Amino acid sequence: MPLDKEALESLRRAPGSGAAQYRRSPRRRRLWLALGAAGIVAAVVLWRFAGSPIPVQTVLVEAPADADGAVLNASGYVVARRLATVSSKVTGRISEVLFEEGSAVEAGQVLARLDAATTRADQEVALRSLEAARRSLREIEVRLGDAQKTLERNRSLVERALVSKSVLDSSEAEVAALQARLALGAAEVNVAQARVAVTQQGLDDLLIRAPFAGVVISKDAQPGETVSPISAGGGFTRTGIATIVDMDSREVEVDVNEAYINRVRDGQRVEAVLDAYPDWKVPGRVISIVPTADRQKATVRVRIAFEQLDPRILPDMGIKVRFLEDRAAAEPVAPKLPADAVVQGDGGTSVWVVRDGKVERRAVRLGAEQDGQLTVLEGLSGGETVVVDPSPRLRDGAAVDLQAQ
Repeated sequence: MPLDKEALESLRRAPGSGAAQYRRSPRRRRLWLALGAAGIVAAVVLWRFAGSPIPVQTVLVEAPADADGAVLNASGYVVARRLATVSSKVTGRISEVLFEEGSAVEAGQVLARLDAATTRADQEVALRSLEAARRSLREIEVRLGDAQKTLERNRSLVERALVSKSVLDSSEAEVAALQARLALGAAEVNVAQARVAVTQQGLDDLLIRAPFAGVVISKDAQPGETVSPISAGGGFTRTGIATIVDMDSREVEVDVNEAYINRVRDGQRVEAVLDAYPDWKVPGRVISIVPTADRQKATVRVRIAFEQLDPRILPDMGIKVRFLEDRAAAEPVAPKLPADAVVQGDGGTSVWVVRDGKVERRAVRLGAEQDGQLTVLEGLSGGETVVVDPSPRLRDGAAVDLQAQ
């Protein structure tokens, strides 16, 4: 089989080519090793400075100072100046109750009705008596008119000497008697009318009405029970059917130690906090200082009005009161932060705020500087933690490591 010369020639290696390749291989390996090491170093640096928390120093933003200092603290209760237990004018059995607890009522609104059977019967008798008196009066008027006509005829006959003068005297006496009876009848009609008015008032007294507008806070009687304006003894007679509160008359009463009453004055501003709502501050003002002291408790009662009433404020709630000292605040009350926490940039003035171990950039508007502290007009409310001397590597959302100063 003849040999393929062309194939043998293709397998022949050029002179010196193997040695050169062998000499170039260590350089190439060193190059690749150097590039790999550089990549590892870059990865370490990137992890160190991008993934690990950036050490920072922080400071707490000063909360705004209170422009009104408290000169005295006291505790008391919410009270209603207008509160009434409603009862009836007369003793009677309740036939109907027209309200429930919590109902809003108007002045004069009927709350309950008492049994009116006896009073209506009395009124019927009074009406019939009035009718009888009017009929009797009408009869007397008719008889008087007839007697006056007879008197005129007898006078004419006496003048013509046709009858004796005694007949004229009798006619005059009859007229006078009927006139007297007429006056008596008119008086009896007036009495009967007054009796009817009394029975009508008795019916009105059986309607128990609200004395003023307010809210019913207690229902104390039910239909079938007996109610009386006075205590009849025992437990079977009610002296009231409801308790009504005028919610517009709510205010605060506190007892102030007499040793500190000189710190309280009429019109003084106060800040009240209900025990039921400890985070809600209710403004108010002193109405008056009751001019007497409690000898046993050595306290003086102070009345306080709310600046604005709220449905959450209920009578008899416990309340704490701070009596404030008025101060004329010439400058706005605002939080403060050190000047070295401020960052100036293209986006304006800002600070780095730390929240949950990360930072966020927040724009602020600053006021005057005093003793290295800047007044924050907008952007911070006080109590935030901000970075001082911030690193240029800080970015929104970057993790930080708080360092002690």
